[in-house]
Amino acid sequence: MKWKVVIAVPVAVAAALWIGNTSLFSRFPEDKPLRIIAHRGQHQLFDATDIGSDTCTASLMLPPTHPFLENTIDGMKAAFDHGADVVELDVHLTPDKQFAVFHDWTLDCRTDGKGVTEQTPMSVLKTLDIGYGYTADDGRTFPFRGKGVGLMPTLPEVFAALPQGRFLINFKSRRAEEGEALAALLNTRPASREATFGVFGGNEPTERATALVAGLPGYSNHTAKSCLVNYLALGWSGYVPETCRNALVPVPVNFAFLLWGWPERFYNRMQAAGSDVVLLGPFEAGDAGSSGIDEEDDWDSVPDGFPGLVWTNVIEKTRIEVDRRSFCALPSRPAICGK
Repeated sequence: MKWKVVIAVPVAVAAALWIGNTSLFSRFPEDKPLRIIAHRGQHQLFDATDIGSDTCTASLMLPPTHPFLENTIDGMKAAFDHGADVVELDVHLTPDKQFAVFHDWTLDCRTDGKGVTEQTPMSVLKTLDIGYGYTADDGRTFPFRGKGVGLMPTLPEVFAALPQGRFLINFKSRRAEEGEALAALLNTRPASREATFGVFGGNEPTERATALVAGLPGYSNHTAKSCLVNYLALGWSGYVPETCRNALVPVPVNFAFLLWGWPERFYNRMQAAGSDVVLLGPFEAGDAGSSGIDEEDDWDSVPDGFPGLVWTNVIEKTRIEVDRRSFCALPSRPAICGK
Protein backbone atom coordinates (compact mmCIF):
# COMPACT_ATOMS: atom_id res chain seq x y z
CA MET A 1 0.00 0.00 0.00
CA LYS A 2 2.91 2.34 0.66
CA TRP A 3 3.71 2.63 -3.01
CA LYS A 4 0.14 3.75 -3.66
CA VAL A 5 0.51 6.51 -1.07
CA VAL A 6 3.86 7.55 -2.54
CA ILE A 7 2.22 7.93 -5.95
CA ALA A 8 -1.07 9.38 -4.71
CA VAL A 9 0.42 12.28 -2.74
CA PRO A 10 2.35 13.95 -5.58
CA VAL A 11 -0.55 13.29 -7.95
CA ALA A 12 -2.94 14.98 -5.52
CA VAL A 13 -0.56 17.92 -5.11
CA ALA A 14 -0.18 18.28 -8.88
CA ALA A 15 -3.95 18.12 -9.33
CA ALA A 16 -4.50 20.78 -6.67
CA LEU A 17 -1.93 23.06 -8.29
CA TRP A 18 -3.53 22.57 -11.69
CA ILE A 19 -7.05 23.24 -10.43
CA GLY A 20 -5.88 26.30 -8.51
CA ASN A 21 -4.05 27.82 -11.46
CA THR A 22 -5.63 26.67 -14.68
CA SER A 23 -7.37 29.31 -16.75
CA LEU A 24 -10.00 26.84 -17.96
CA PHE A 25 -12.36 28.13 -15.29
CA SER A 26 -11.47 31.83 -15.69
CA ARG A 27 -12.40 34.39 -18.31
CA PHE A 28 -11.08 37.79 -19.26
CA PRO A 29 -13.55 40.58 -18.44
CA GLU A 30 -15.49 41.42 -21.60
CA ASP A 31 -15.95 45.09 -20.71
CA LYS A 32 -12.22 45.87 -20.81
CA PRO A 33 -10.56 46.41 -24.20
CA LEU A 34 -7.02 45.59 -25.23
CA ARG A 35 -4.97 48.79 -25.09
CA ILE A 36 -1.84 49.80 -26.99
CA ILE A 37 1.26 51.59 -25.64
CA ALA A 38 3.27 53.27 -28.40
CA HIS A 39 6.92 53.32 -27.36
CA ARG A 40 8.36 56.81 -28.03
CA GLY A 41 5.37 57.65 -30.25
CA GLN A 42 5.76 57.03 -33.96
CA HIS A 43 9.48 57.10 -34.59
CA GLN A 44 12.27 56.05 -36.90
CA LEU A 45 13.16 52.38 -36.70
CA PHE A 46 16.72 51.06 -36.45
CA ASP A 47 18.64 47.83 -36.69
CA ALA A 48 18.40 46.41 -33.16
CA THR A 49 21.03 43.69 -33.67
CA ASP A 50 23.62 43.77 -30.87
CA ILE A 51 22.24 47.00 -29.42
CA GLY A 52 23.87 48.00 -26.13
CA SER A 53 22.78 50.60 -23.60
CA ASP A 54 25.18 53.17 -25.09
CA THR A 55 24.74 52.38 -28.79
CA CYS A 56 23.98 55.37 -31.01
CA THR A 57 20.74 54.14 -32.58
CA ALA A 58 20.35 57.22 -34.81
CA SER A 59 23.34 56.02 -36.81
CA LEU A 60 21.63 52.65 -37.31
CA MET A 61 18.38 54.06 -38.69
CA LEU A 62 16.57 52.03 -41.30
CA PRO A 63 15.51 53.88 -44.49
CA PRO A 64 12.72 56.23 -43.36
CA THR A 65 9.12 55.58 -44.36
CA HIS A 66 7.56 58.54 -42.51
CA PRO A 67 8.66 61.99 -41.27
CA PHE A 68 8.32 61.52 -37.48
CA LEU A 69 11.05 61.55 -34.83
CA GLU A 70 10.83 59.93 -31.41
CA ASN A 71 9.74 61.91 -28.36
CA THR A 72 8.35 64.78 -30.43
CA ILE A 73 4.86 66.19 -30.24
CA ASP A 74 4.23 65.43 -33.91
CA GLY A 75 5.39 61.83 -33.46
CA MET A 76 3.13 61.41 -30.41
CA LYS A 77 0.15 62.87 -32.24
CA ALA A 78 0.79 60.47 -35.12
CA ALA A 79 0.82 57.56 -32.65
CA PHE A 80 -2.54 58.58 -31.23
CA ASP A 81 -3.88 58.98 -34.76
CA HIS A 82 -2.82 55.37 -35.42
CA GLY A 83 -4.86 54.22 -32.42
CA ALA A 84 -2.45 54.30 -29.47
CA ASP A 85 -4.17 54.47 -26.10
CA VAL A 86 -0.97 55.49 -24.29
CA VAL A 87 2.28 57.00 -25.56
CA GLU A 88 5.53 56.24 -23.75
CA LEU A 89 8.00 59.12 -23.50
CA ASP A 90 11.38 59.72 -21.85
CA VAL A 91 12.29 62.56 -19.49
CA HIS A 92 15.37 64.21 -17.98
CA LEU A 93 15.21 66.85 -15.24
CA THR A 94 17.45 69.73 -16.37
CA PRO A 95 19.46 72.12 -14.15
CA ASP A 96 16.70 74.75 -14.58
CA LYS A 97 14.22 72.20 -13.18
CA GLN A 98 12.33 71.44 -16.37
CA PHE A 99 11.54 68.02 -17.76
CA ALA A 100 13.12 67.65 -21.18
CA VAL A 101 11.43 64.97 -23.29
CA PHE A 102 14.33 63.12 -24.92
CA HIS A 103 15.67 59.57 -24.82
CA ASP A 104 19.46 59.68 -24.83
CA TRP A 105 21.63 60.18 -21.78
CA THR A 106 23.96 62.34 -23.87
CA LEU A 107 23.35 64.71 -26.77
CA ASP A 108 26.20 63.61 -29.01
CA CYS A 109 24.42 60.85 -30.96
CA ARG A 110 21.12 62.35 -32.02
CA THR A 111 21.71 66.10 -31.93
CA ASP A 112 24.25 68.75 -32.93
CA GLY A 113 25.00 69.35 -29.26
CA LYS A 114 27.47 67.85 -26.80
CA GLY A 115 27.31 66.79 -23.19
CA VAL A 116 24.95 65.10 -20.75
CA THR A 117 21.28 65.80 -21.33
CA GLU A 118 20.31 66.28 -17.68
CA GLN A 119 23.22 68.67 -17.16
CA THR A 120 22.15 70.96 -20.01
CA PRO A 121 19.67 73.82 -19.42
CA MET A 122 16.39 73.62 -21.27
CA SER A 123 17.14 76.96 -22.90
CA VAL A 124 20.12 75.31 -24.63
CA LEU A 125 18.26 72.08 -25.43
CA LYS A 126 15.63 74.13 -27.24
CA THR A 127 18.24 75.36 -29.72
CA LEU A 128 19.42 71.89 -30.77
CA ASP A 129 18.59 69.93 -33.92
CA ILE A 130 17.31 66.59 -32.65
CA GLY A 131 17.31 65.16 -36.19
CA TYR A 132 20.97 65.94 -36.77
CA GLY A 133 22.50 62.47 -36.29
CA TYR A 134 20.05 60.23 -38.15
CA THR A 135 21.58 58.32 -41.04
CA ALA A 136 20.59 55.12 -42.85
CA ASP A 137 23.68 54.84 -45.05
CA ASP A 138 26.69 55.06 -42.71
CA GLY A 139 26.82 58.85 -42.77
CA ARG A 140 26.59 59.52 -46.48
CA THR A 141 23.25 61.31 -46.04
CA PHE A 142 21.34 62.72 -43.07
CA PRO A 143 17.67 62.96 -44.08
CA PHE A 144 16.48 64.71 -40.91
CA ARG A 145 19.38 67.12 -40.43
CA GLY A 146 18.05 70.65 -40.09
CA LYS A 147 14.46 69.44 -39.64
CA GLY A 148 14.56 68.92 -35.88
CA VAL A 149 15.67 72.33 -34.64
CA GLY A 150 13.70 73.31 -31.54
CA LEU A 151 11.62 70.12 -31.52
CA MET A 152 12.70 68.84 -28.10
CA PRO A 153 9.62 69.55 -25.95
CA THR A 154 9.18 69.93 -22.22
CA LEU A 155 6.73 67.65 -20.48
CA PRO A 156 4.18 70.43 -19.83
CA GLU A 157 4.37 71.35 -23.54
CA VAL A 158 3.43 67.77 -24.42
CA PHE A 159 0.48 67.83 -22.03
CA ALA A 160 -0.71 71.19 -23.43
CA ALA A 161 -0.34 70.16 -27.09
CA LEU A 162 -2.13 66.81 -26.66
CA PRO A 163 -4.73 67.42 -23.95
CA GLN A 164 -6.66 64.23 -24.69
CA GLY A 165 -3.56 62.02 -24.63
CA ARG A 166 -2.35 59.70 -21.91
CA PHE A 167 1.34 59.15 -21.29
CA LEU A 168 3.66 56.60 -19.66
CA ILE A 169 6.67 58.52 -18.36
CA ASN A 170 10.12 56.90 -18.34
CA PHE A 171 12.69 58.29 -15.93
CA LYS A 172 16.08 57.99 -17.57
CA SER A 173 18.10 58.69 -14.43
CA ARG A 174 18.23 57.20 -10.95
CA ARG A 175 17.80 60.53 -9.16
CA ALA A 176 15.04 60.55 -6.54
CA GLU A 177 14.85 64.30 -7.22
CA GLU A 178 13.23 63.53 -10.58
CA GLY A 179 10.42 61.61 -8.92
CA GLU A 180 9.87 64.40 -6.40
CA ALA A 181 9.78 67.04 -9.15
CA LEU A 182 7.26 65.06 -11.19
CA ALA A 183 5.12 64.50 -8.09
CA ALA A 184 5.11 68.25 -7.43
CA LEU A 185 4.02 68.87 -11.03
CA LEU A 186 1.25 66.28 -10.98
CA ASN A 187 -0.03 67.16 -7.51
CA THR A 188 -0.46 70.84 -8.43
CA ARG A 189 -1.82 70.39 -11.96
CA PRO A 190 -4.88 68.12 -12.12
CA ALA A 191 -4.86 68.08 -15.93
CA SER A 192 -1.25 66.83 -15.94
CA ARG A 193 -2.11 64.15 -13.40
CA GLU A 194 -5.03 63.04 -15.58
CA ALA A 195 -2.73 62.84 -18.60
CA THR A 196 -0.15 60.71 -16.77
CA PHE A 197 -1.07 57.05 -17.14
CA GLY A 198 1.93 55.87 -15.16
CA VAL A 199 5.69 55.96 -14.63
CA PHE A 200 8.60 53.54 -14.90
CA GLY A 201 12.38 53.46 -15.14
CA GLY A 202 15.10 54.13 -12.57
CA ASN A 203 14.36 52.72 -9.12
CA GLU A 204 14.72 55.90 -7.09
CA PRO A 205 12.64 58.39 -9.13
CA THR A 206 9.96 55.84 -10.00
CA GLU A 207 9.45 54.63 -6.47
CA ARG A 208 9.51 58.21 -5.15
CA ALA A 209 6.89 59.38 -7.64
CA THR A 210 4.52 56.48 -6.98
CA ALA A 211 4.87 57.07 -3.23
CA LEU A 212 4.08 60.80 -3.49
CA VAL A 213 1.24 60.76 -6.05
CA ALA A 214 -1.90 59.00 -4.90
CA GLY A 215 -2.97 56.21 -7.23
CA LEU A 216 -0.08 56.65 -9.66
CA PRO A 217 0.86 53.20 -11.02
CA GLY A 218 4.30 52.26 -12.24
CA TYR A 219 7.22 49.91 -12.04
CA SER A 220 10.92 50.25 -11.49
CA ASN A 221 13.59 47.75 -12.44
CA HIS A 222 13.59 46.66 -8.80
CA THR A 223 9.83 46.29 -8.32
CA ALA A 224 9.30 44.53 -11.67
CA LYS A 225 11.93 41.90 -10.87
CA SER A 226 10.67 41.48 -7.32
CA CYS A 227 7.07 41.13 -8.49
CA LEU A 228 7.72 38.46 -11.10
CA VAL A 229 10.31 36.45 -9.15
CA ASN A 230 8.17 36.33 -6.01
CA TYR A 231 5.08 35.49 -8.01
CA LEU A 232 6.91 32.63 -9.70
CA ALA A 233 7.80 31.34 -6.24
CA LEU A 234 4.47 31.84 -4.48
CA GLY A 235 1.81 32.54 -7.10
CA TRP A 236 0.77 28.87 -7.17
CA SER A 237 -1.11 29.62 -3.94
CA GLY A 238 -2.93 32.61 -5.39
CA TYR A 239 -0.71 35.00 -3.43
CA VAL A 240 0.07 38.31 -5.16
CA PRO A 241 3.35 39.87 -3.90
CA GLU A 242 3.24 43.41 -2.55
CA THR A 243 5.37 44.69 -5.44
CA CYS A 244 2.71 43.41 -7.86
CA ARG A 245 -0.06 45.41 -6.14
CA ASN A 246 -1.41 48.78 -7.33
CA ALA A 247 1.23 48.83 -10.02
CA LEU A 248 1.99 48.15 -13.64
CA VAL A 249 3.18 44.56 -14.11
CA PRO A 250 5.46 44.12 -17.17
CA VAL A 251 5.41 40.62 -18.66
CA PRO A 252 7.78 39.56 -21.49
CA VAL A 253 5.69 37.54 -23.92
CA ASN A 254 8.24 34.71 -24.14
CA PHE A 255 8.20 34.15 -20.36
CA ALA A 256 4.47 34.65 -19.79
CA PHE A 257 3.69 30.92 -19.91
CA LEU A 258 5.76 30.43 -16.73
CA LEU A 259 3.44 32.62 -14.65
CA TRP A 260 0.94 30.77 -12.48
CA GLY A 261 -2.52 31.04 -14.02
CA TRP A 262 -1.42 32.61 -17.30
CA PRO A 263 -3.25 34.12 -19.03
CA GLU A 264 -6.79 34.65 -17.67
CA ARG A 265 -6.31 33.73 -14.02
CA PHE A 266 -3.03 35.63 -13.80
CA TYR A 267 -4.60 38.74 -15.34
CA ASN A 268 -7.60 38.57 -13.02
CA ARG A 269 -5.36 38.18 -9.98
CA MET A 270 -3.41 41.29 -10.95
CA GLN A 271 -6.64 43.21 -11.58
CA ALA A 272 -7.97 42.21 -8.16
CA ALA A 273 -4.72 43.56 -6.69
CA GLY A 274 -5.28 46.91 -8.44
CA SER A 275 -2.71 46.36 -11.17
CA ASP A 276 -2.57 46.47 -14.96
CA VAL A 277 -0.61 43.92 -16.99
CA VAL A 278 1.74 45.25 -19.70
CA LEU A 279 2.67 42.63 -22.30
CA LEU A 280 6.17 43.29 -23.66
CA GLY A 281 8.03 41.75 -26.57
CA PRO A 282 10.41 38.82 -26.13
CA PHE A 283 13.07 39.36 -23.48
CA GLU A 284 16.65 38.46 -24.38
CA ALA A 285 19.80 38.62 -22.25
CA GLY A 286 21.10 42.18 -22.24
CA ASP A 287 17.78 43.59 -23.41
CA ALA A 288 17.09 47.12 -22.21
CA GLY A 289 13.41 46.31 -21.68
CA SER A 290 12.01 48.09 -24.73
CA SER A 291 11.30 45.06 -26.91
CA GLY A 292 7.76 45.30 -28.20
CA ILE A 293 4.94 43.27 -29.71
CA ASP A 294 6.07 44.26 -33.18
CA GLU A 295 6.14 41.23 -35.45
CA GLU A 296 3.46 38.78 -36.56
CA ASP A 297 4.88 36.02 -34.34
CA ASP A 298 4.75 38.32 -31.32
CA TRP A 299 1.10 39.17 -31.98
CA ASP A 300 0.28 35.48 -32.30
CA SER A 301 1.44 35.12 -28.69
CA VAL A 302 -1.07 37.69 -27.40
CA PRO A 303 -3.93 35.69 -25.80
CA ASP A 304 -7.34 35.97 -27.44
CA GLY A 305 -9.42 38.58 -25.65
CA PHE A 306 -6.43 39.93 -23.68
CA PRO A 307 -7.68 43.15 -22.02
CA GLY A 308 -4.34 44.42 -20.75
CA LEU A 309 -1.77 46.68 -22.35
CA VAL A 310 0.38 45.73 -25.34
CA TRP A 311 3.70 47.55 -25.84
CA THR A 312 4.77 48.19 -29.44
CA ASN A 313 7.58 49.98 -31.25
CA VAL A 314 5.68 50.11 -34.55
CA ILE A 315 2.34 51.72 -33.83
CA GLU A 316 1.91 52.37 -37.56
CA LYS A 317 1.67 48.59 -38.15
CA THR A 318 -0.49 47.74 -35.17
CA ARG A 319 -3.89 48.14 -36.80
CA ILE A 320 -2.95 45.48 -39.37
CA GLU A 321 -2.12 42.98 -36.63
CA VAL A 322 -5.18 43.84 -34.55
CA ASP A 323 -7.37 43.24 -37.60
CA ARG A 324 -5.51 40.02 -38.51
CA ARG A 325 -6.02 38.60 -35.02
CA SER A 326 -9.69 39.68 -35.14
CA PHE A 327 -9.44 41.62 -31.89
CA CYS A 328 -11.93 44.07 -33.41
CA ALA A 329 -14.56 41.32 -33.55
CA LEU A 330 -14.34 40.64 -29.81
CA PRO A 331 -16.89 42.11 -27.36
CA SER A 332 -14.12 44.16 -25.74
CA ARG A 333 -13.03 45.99 -28.88
CA PRO A 334 -9.71 47.85 -28.72
CA ALA A 335 -9.89 51.61 -29.11
CA ILE A 336 -7.76 51.22 -32.23
CA CYS A 337 -10.66 49.47 -33.98
CA GLY A 338 -12.62 52.68 -34.34
CA LYS A 339 -9.79 54.65 -35.87
